Amino acid sequence: MVHSPPETRALAHLLARYREPNSARGVFELLITAVPFVVIWALMWTALDHGYRIGLLGAPPAAGLLVRLFMIQHDCGHGSFFHGRLANDWVGRAIGVVTLTPYDLWRRSHALHHASSGNLDHRGVGDIDTLTVHEFLVQLGVGPTYLFILRHRLPIGMMRSGWKPWLSTMGTNAAIAILVAAMIRLVGFGPFLLVHLPITVLASSIGVWLFYVQHQFEDTSWSHDEAWSFHEAALYGSSHYHLPGILRWFTANIGVHHIHHLCSRIPCYRLPDVLRDHPQLAAVRRITLLQSFRCVRLSLWDENERRLISFGEADMASVKQNKQSAHLDPR
Repeated sequence: MVHSPPETRALAHLLARYREPNSARGVFELLITAVPFVVIWALMWTALDHGYRIGLLGAPPAAGLLVRLFMIQHDCGHGSFFHGRLANDWVGRAIGVVTLTPYDLWRRSHALHHASSGNLDHRGVGDIDTLTVHEFLVQLGVGPTYLFILRHRLPIGMMRSGWKPWLSTMGTNAAIAILVAAMIRLVGFGPFLLVHLPITVLASSIGVWLFYVQHQFEDTSWSHDEAWSFHEAALYGSSHYHLPGILRWFTANIGVHHIHHLCSRIPCYRLPDVLRDHPQLAAVRRITLLQSFRCVRLSLWDENERRLISFGEADMASVKQNKQSAHLDPR
């Protein structure tokens, strides 16, 4: 690993002043997310008596609110949403029951992702694998549902980390079972699935897409261990996903991902302050919603060009290389 250039280290130091959480603001952000989620869920259940299609109209905003709850849980995992660690951890664990995510296990794996993001020699924890377009569409459709409903039920990959991942996972599973049983008793098995399943599937797909586009874009940065720098990888290996205002709210500003990776202790509600005070950072690795859809084709890291390319581009490069080799071969 190489040392970060002075300018990126200085920037990280400058951003430290935004790290101070505001617990009252945190409580407010939590309430304006959790309460509307419960209200919309109840309205969808009530609407079942008038036709399922009417109730499904509430699924997109409910899914957006579930994504926002996950982002609050994400900030709690970084210890940045409230002042005290106790408040962060227990709010994170409580939200983890709703998002089907074992908080302590996820916090550990996510910390490893932050510590090695952009390092070609330390991939595999918290990363999105490079895939074909077909494989990616499967991942975006079936994969998120499998991840949140089934994969998170066992601490796969953490078997050697002792009993804590098991305690976190099994504790979350027990709490989920109690909550689901209570909801089924209250509204019935069929209505519960009809309301909650589309919300969960849609929210999990949005979450996987966000994580994908935050690191899988053409001008991202990857390096081998000897050339890797934490601050460089954070600032240039993460995108600034510039979304419309309403989507920025639903995603709790997670699109300002380059700043988040550079200083993960900045609360999500203070990330816009960074861009306001330092507008030059808004242009760094900026991609729009429309531009992000082109990221689906990017599947391979070209070490010579130092950018992600598609399989088609790789085939063209291979053909070109073969032609050059044939031309140089005197036989």
